[in-house]
Amino acid sequence: MKYIPISFVILFCFVLGGLMFKSMTPPRCESLMQNDNIFVLTGDARRIPYAVKKLEHLRYGTLYIIGAGATNIPDIEHVQVESLSKSTYQNALAIKHIVQTQNMPRIVVVTTEDHMNRALYLLRDELPNTDIIACPASLVGMPTADRLKRWTIEYIKYIVTLFGIKEG
Repeated sequence: MKYIPISFVILFCFVLGGLMFKSMTPPRCESLMQNDNIFVLTGDARRIPYAVKKLEHLRYGTLYIIGAGATNIPDIEHVQVESLSKSTYQNALAIKHIVQTQNMPRIVVVTTEDHMNRALYLLRDELPNTDIIACPASLVGMPTADRLKRWTIEYIKYIVTLFGIKEG
C-alpha cells in the first residue's frame, strides 16, 4: 500500500476542519427578547448598522458598541460605547466587565458571520454562566474571493485560540 504524503493529509484536515468551522456558525439571529442587551463588536462596517436595526425592535434593550475604531455611531437613545478594547479577546473582557457589573443573565452578540465562532468561544470562556445569543451579520454582497479569504483568516485565528493564544 502506498503512503499518502503528510502535506496532503494536513491539507485535507485543514479543508475538512474549515468546512466544519463554517457549518458551526449560527445561520441567522436567534429570537430576541424585548429587554435584551446587544453587544456589537466593531471591526466591520456591517456590524453597527445591523445591530441598530436589531435594537429598533426592542422596547427596553441597550446597544453596547464594543471596541476601538467605532465610527458612524448613531445618535440614538440606549447606546453606550466602549472604545478601549482593541482585539476580540479584549472585547470579551470588556463585555465581561459590563455584564458582571450590571448583572446581566443574557446578552446578544452581533458580529459578522465569519467572526462569530471565535467571538462566541472567547465570550463563553469568560462568561460561562451567561446565556449568549448569537446574531451574525451576513457577508452577503461581498465578492466570493473576499469572503473566502475572511473565512480562512478567521478559521486560522480560531484554531490558534483553541490552543490558548487569545491575543495576537
